[in-house]
Amino acid sequence: MSDFSDIPSGISLADVLRSAPLDALENRILIGHALQLTRIQLITQSDRLLTAAEATQLSALFLRRLHGEPIAYIVGEREFFGLALQVTPDVLIPRPDTELLVELALERLPQQGKALDMGTGSGAIAVAIAHTRPDVTMTALDVSEGALKIAASNAQRHGAKVIFLRSDWYAALGETSEPDLDLIVSNPPYIVAGDTHLSQGDLRFEPIGALTDHADGLSALRIIIDGAAAYLKPDGWLLMEHGYDQSEAVRELLAQRGFAEVQSWRDLAGIERVSGGKLAAAS
Repeated sequence: MSDFSDIPSGISLADVLRSAPLDALENRILIGHALQLTRIQLITQSDRLLTAAEATQLSALFLRRLHGEPIAYIVGEREFFGLALQVTPDVLIPRPDTELLVELALERLPQQGKALDMGTGSGAIAVAIAHTRPDVTMTALDVSEGALKIAASNAQRHGAKVIFLRSDWYAALGETSEPDLDLIVSNPPYIVAGDTHLSQGDLRFEPIGALTDHADGLSALRIIIDGAAAYLKPDGWLLMEHGYDQSEAVRELLAQRGFAEVQSWRDLAGIERVSGGKLAAAS
């Protein structure tokens, strides 16, 4: 089967699995998605013959992937922090690296705490926190209406209580006389404008405004850091994901704004992926 634009009907599942053009995992994901079969069923039903409709559908899925479209957009979901989340081209695809941000947030949230997720996208961070800690009051912001619809759907799917607001960073929160947040968390756009990665791999298909600030990669991080003190309680934490080479710059920005215990944490690849600090209590 050399031409995946025309998988023949009547071919067995075993033959499709054996000759499909992607790596074994992606083959199983696409075939399982198209036929609504689990991984076990793909094995136990290996003699099953594809109908004409199934062959046509599978051909289309393989072609989309061969043209570079991310698997997560093709099947419409991605797992994050043990939760199956809906994803569309309106939102970034959640990455395993970002689970570090959730773990650090959970470690620092007090009982009955209040947390804010800025630039929530698919809602991955906010939903993971709220699902794990139902006692937390979780608010999530995003400027994209499309992203907020996806995020709200993901929260509802997993019974996670999250307040979603359309907001250009802090704008929708307004002024507050009494800061009441225990934690602010964010995975903002941080890729430098013109970075070659933006035209490679999955990033070609993801929303550009969620990837880059169209500047030096630090502008969104500056906005978040500069505005945090107006909403964080004393000793409240600010945690942010950033680029592989931005940790020193982010720590410097945090220190300049008076944050204490400023530090960076490494992801599974050993890269400093998250930086943060604690808002110093007034002396």
